[in-house]
Amino acid sequence: MSSYSRLFPWRSVERGQGFFIPCIDIEEVRQAGLKEALRCRILDAQARPSIRDGRLGVWFYRGPSKGG
Repeated sequence: MSSYSRLFPWRSVERGQGFFIPCIDIEEVRQAGLKEALRCRILDAQARPSIRDGRLGVWFYRGPSKGG
């Protein structure tokens, strides 16, 4: 699963933003993406299976910023 780390642009994702990774094995990619988020010290990362432009994959996102 270490080859997955290049797929996840967590370091450039700000709160309230996200990215989509097309894949076949949703659970494997979801787990790999959340583990990579923890390695990047992103504790508010979330993942949701989804379909985008007719492609199955996982939508990874960070929650909105708290406060103002």
